[in-house]
Amino acid sequence: MLDVAPRVVPGPVLFARYAFPPNSHGFCGPADSGGLFEYGVAGIDDGGLRAMARQFAGAWPYLELIAGATGIADPLDRRVVEAYWVGSARLDRVGTQSVGDSMEDRFRRLTGARFGGITEGVLAGGVPHHSFAVFCIYPYTGLLTDRRKAPSALTVLDRCRIRWGRVLAVQGDQVVVASPPLTWDGDALRLGAPQTETAVQSVDGVGMVGGVAPGDWVSLHWEWVCDRLTEPQVVRLRRYTERHLAIVNDRSSRSAVPQILG
Repeated sequence: MLDVAPRVVPGPVLFARYAFPPNSHGFCGPADSGGLFEYGVAGIDDGGLRAMARQFAGAWPYLELIAGATGIADPLDRRVVEAYWVGSARLDRVGTQSVGDSMEDRFRRLTGARFGGITEGVLAGGVPHHSFAVFCIYPYTGLLTDRRKAPSALTVLDRCRIRWGRVLAVQGDQVVVASPPLTWDGDALRLGAPQTETAVQSVDGVGMVGGVAPGDWVSLHWEWVCDRLTEPQVVRLRRYTERHLAIVNDRSSRSAVPQILG
């Protein structure tokens, strides 16, 4: 199938599409997940959506960090939003000192003695991509509690990262995709061979991403389809995901993930 570029949507709308899935599970952002979904469907950039985006205490500082380091005034500029969720060369223009200072401001008090693990992740090359937040930050901040250890913790990490998949079939409100899952062999966290899974693209025919067809590449967050991707976007998303998995798997980084997974 031809690699047709997705329809360009405003940055705040793109943010809503990626932020809605965890928000609907109560993990972050404002309580009005229904309102966020409606913005993702309508595709309208207005003050209300921008105010909701600022309430994502996890993601918003990363957007500010990327925007500030790359000379963009608006943290919700599409280029910034795409860099955070999918990945782009802009991430490598954010200096290690800037990332480290941001982590110091946000997480030193929260994590206490565990903060050294975050510092080592930054020094090892962590950049403000969502996979950095999932693999190098969340394990230190309480997302993976005792009740989520072992297979449950692996599931949370897998669902919480931005995944990519190739659409195999469209079945009404759902799509069947082939996507590489996270695997844990007791020593390393890796991407496995693609497996078939079912994702949600709409509710009663109303969805945030239209025109999905077999052969398309799509991004996935929790159980939802967030966007159609070009092949270069898939390459970037995989590159930054693997970059932060390498940090987790490097024993010298003292990552908390191996201890959580057991």
